[in-house]
Amino acid sequence: MLTPSDQTELRSMTPDMLREAIAPLGMPRFRAAQIFDWLHQKGAARFDEMTNLSKAQRTALAERFWIAPCEIAKKQISAPDGTVKYLFRLHDGETVEGVVMRYRYGNSMCVSTQVGCRMGCRFCASGQHGLVRNLLPGEILGQLASARRDLGESISRVVLMGMGEPLENYDNVLRFLRLVSHPEGFNIGQRRLSLSTCGLTPQIKRLQGEGLGLTLSVSLHAPNDKIRNALMPVNRAYPMQTLLRVCADYASATSRRISFEYALFDGCNDSDACAKELGARLGKLLCHVNLIPANPVEALGFRRSKPERIKAFAQLLGQQGISVTVRRSLGGEIGAACGQLRQSNR
Repeated sequence: MLTPSDQTELRSMTPDMLREAIAPLGMPRFRAAQIFDWLHQKGAARFDEMTNLSKAQRTALAERFWIAPCEIAKKQISAPDGTVKYLFRLHDGETVEGVVMRYRYGNSMCVSTQVGCRMGCRFCASGQHGLVRNLLPGEILGQLASARRDLGESISRVVLMGMGEPLENYDNVLRFLRLVSHPEGFNIGQRRLSLSTCGLTPQIKRLQGEGLGLTLSVSLHAPNDKIRNALMPVNRAYPMQTLLRVCADYASATSRRISFEYALFDGCNDSDACAKELGARLGKLLCHVNLIPANPVEALGFRRSKPERIKAFAQLLGQQGISVTVRRSLGGEIGAACGQLRQSNR
């Protein structure tokens, strides 16, 4: 019986890797393109779905390779806005969550990149139980494939903002980004991909040289080290001065605007003084600030800023020449909003 391994998971393979992998089976090179099409365009979850391959070829593949399952264990739909939250069960019984958000310009999906998270941000549900393991590229892609098949709808944008820190799972996430944007695969343009990080500066430097056209979103959530240290332990390793310098280098090298995420917590980081300090620190950066009305997470104790405070904060940033928007909150009542995803029903 086949023992699943990282090296034998088919959906994680590029077309070149597939051609090399099936060569020992005596299959012609064009079969690799057919297999890739089944896994990515058609979203096949089993070998017996690949009907343009012979039964013998499918059996040979099943004996040597595996397709990482991403089964829908639970599905919730938000009545107000149609947001769909999925709980996906993986091959080892672990679970992750993904969210499909409906906008006028199409469907966007928030995917997870790790089972759990070890970053320990004080306001986020995903890290409450620590990190279990990284996801394979095929398991990240599997979330898209399963949701697309279930909904019968296309997904035109992807945000890596679910469970986990994407840049801590760097190699697998990079492969995912190249696969999901492959013209023979999901074919989602890189400018429709957004990767969120809590600020791992060595990996941001590395990402800078990858030649990707994605949007880099940095979870900032504070105007200074004192507040950020209290909210995000990662700041003790990579303080704001270091992080913002690396972000400036990234924006300059890629000509891509950095998106800074800033969740507003009542009485913590939402004062006029905080807005003015943040504007002063970001004033010379090619950036945009995405203000997030904080979403409640049971037992974490943070409260969302009042609407008038959010409005005032945004106005003060705008007066300092900072591009700013307030994120529309979707799926909050089903625990699908920013900061609410976690391993439920494990």
